[in-house]
Amino acid sequence: MTRIKLAKLHGRPEIFHSIQGEGKNMGQPSVFIRTSLCNLHCIWCDTDYTWNWENTRFKHNNDSRLGYKKFKMEEMIHEATPQEIVGIVEKTHCRNIVLTGGEPMMQQKELTELMAMFHKNSGDYYFEVETNGTLIPEDPFDSLIHQYNVSPKLSNSNNSRKLREKPAALSFFARSAKSNFKFVISEEKDLEEVLEIIKRYNISPETVYLMPEGINPEQLKQRQVWLLEVCKKYNFKYTDRLHIRIFGDKRGV
Repeated sequence: MTRIKLAKLHGRPEIFHSIQGEGKNMGQPSVFIRTSLCNLHCIWCDTDYTWNWENTRFKHNNDSRLGYKKFKMEEMIHEATPQEIVGIVEKTHCRNIVLTGGEPMMQQKELTELMAMFHKNSGDYYFEVETNGTLIPEDPFDSLIHQYNVSPKLSNSNNSRKLREKPAALSFFARSAKSNFKFVISEEKDLEEVLEIIKRYNISPETVYLMPEGINPEQLKQRQVWLLEVCKKYNFKYTDRLHIRIFGDKRGV
């Protein structure tokens, strides 16, 4: 029986009905299905409970925070069948589904089965997947996805370039009409990396979103004015983190 590894929240799978807070569909009512596991380890990640396991060497900005410690894998993963997930989502009567993580594309086969089950029940579901852009979509998965929210990681993530930049995968996404690219910007030097990636993979500026790194409104405000000017200069789009402004840095909202 197929089982999908999801993040666990309050003893249940982290599936919640909210609004899309970032990127192309910002403000769109959506149901988020948060998968566990990730193949990267971003130092500023706000979902580190999907990968920062005990006995690993990964560093995180929260390491200096009083009481912070790495997570027990068995306590943070909820395994659910596609049938169970569909049952939870159908109660919301929302048709925009966001597959998020972690890195959802580590479980392509399982998520393909899940999406096929949704379509069997109703043909009007819309699927977004949030990905770090390091894995190439398999054909069955690609055929069911409507939108790729690709977030290539920069050096500010503390991942090596060898880990975070996979040319074959980024080339695939750059060619796909389903792709949008979101870059998390911490400081001005990050823009140089963004411009290099866009040139190297021939990414259309119209598909590029720049987002300030921050986990509270104050941090976002510090970076947004400069980023707005950058977007105007290069014809990029600016994306906020709307959920942070509305709910704060919380899970399941």
